[in-house]
Amino acid sequence: MINSILNFFRKSLPVELETDSVKVSSRYKKLRWSVFASITIGYSLFYVCRLSLSVVKKSMISEGLLNESELGIIGSALFFTYAFGRFTNGFLADRSNIRRFMSAGLLASSIINLILGFNSLFVFFVVLWGLNGWFQSMGAAPSIVGLSRWFGNKERGTYYGIWSTSHSSGNALTYIFTSFIISLFGWRWGFIGASIAGAIGFLIIAKFLYDSPESNGLPSAAEFRNEPIGNTANDKTISALQLSVLKNPSVWILALASAFMYVSRYAIESWGIFYLETAKGYTNIEASSILSVYAAMGIISTILCGIISDKLFNGSRNVPALFFGIINVIGITLFLYSPAGQNWLDTFGIALFGLGTGALITYLGGLMAIDIVSKKAAGAAVGVCGIASYLGAGIQDVVSGELIHKFIVVTNGVKSYDYSLVKLFWIGSAALSVVLTCLVWNAKEQE
Repeated sequence: MINSILNFFRKSLPVELETDSVKVSSRYKKLRWSVFASITIGYSLFYVCRLSLSVVKKSMISEGLLNESELGIIGSALFFTYAFGRFTNGFLADRSNIRRFMSAGLLASSIINLILGFNSLFVFFVVLWGLNGWFQSMGAAPSIVGLSRWFGNKERGTYYGIWSTSHSSGNALTYIFTSFIISLFGWRWGFIGASIAGAIGFLIIAKFLYDSPESNGLPSAAEFRNEPIGNTANDKTISALQLSVLKNPSVWILALASAFMYVSRYAIESWGIFYLETAKGYTNIEASSILSVYAAMGIISTILCGIISDKLFNGSRNVPALFFGIINVIGITLFLYSPAGQNWLDTFGIALFGLGTGALITYLGGLMAIDIVSKKAAGAAVGVCGIASYLGAGIQDVVSGELIHKFIVVTNGVKSYDYSLVKLFWIGSAALSVVLTCLVWNAKEQE
């Protein structure tokens, strides 16, 4: 049975190549656009199934079902399993049929969200949300491997950047779609609605994602784009190339920089709505609307960041990564320290933060690591960045939940929150990420 499962997910074998150059060109363009659209839309719907908990927190606390510390533990369960899943599945994705691998993960995540819509027990939530993290980790690596299989080196940054909009579009869908459903039907429908979105994504991926050019009778992306193929890399096995990724110190520094960036990123994505509701008096719809600006700006920056680094900096990511890192720190600081009642300042601060975060997810979350390793080990590089990033996100949720819960102030029976320490934690992490990114300024590609 195990062998049958492994064979089902194994990378498709090459088939006989099409010899008609006109047919090759036409079919290649059609299939790779299908691949690109399916991974971009599909991965955005992964996010809807991942962020549903973030939107329902205030409602669950208000109903006395869970407290802030418990919600932090539940959130961290997803991040920790996701971290190890990203690492493991990053290595597996290099060898897998990405259509089957990615669609199976989203289907399982959709089912878990549906089950959680009918549950409110803390232990049950921890277990299932943790499982959701593992299945969520089956989304990013297949997407990036798909980009490596179907797109050439000279266009990678542009398409990677546009694909990365799926992070922010998934955020926007969650903040607008999920919060609207909750306002009408209650918190349980936040999970049920996410489940429906995940099921739609499963169908899109299963129908429109193709495994590799070679398994469809087409040449490799490098051959199609007339790009040189490194002999050294071709002489090594995938295992040897993946091992070289693990031995590359620059990859690990980038992973650590990404980890600290993910602390600040998920601090806002997990607690931002709750913070606006409890610290600044916004309603759930108002807070979600402000966070949707963060998502929208993330879409803009992820589209632009790959184009900027490819066209203006000849494929180098260092200068734009530093620029967006500084913007990121300024944005989160303004968002957290602007006075209550200043809607335009909150919106401007979160817009800057979204602008910085969208680009940094692209650069630190995988693109800069892929630039300095063999493309046959792209999944491994993403796996290393993934495990560090989401360990950071998981630690963030535990620490943030505990700090928020510990410093509750009750005055005349009214509960309020002292966010002084947690703000420093979030901003300091963003700043440390910028410093670490500068340490790989001169890193070069290794075969």
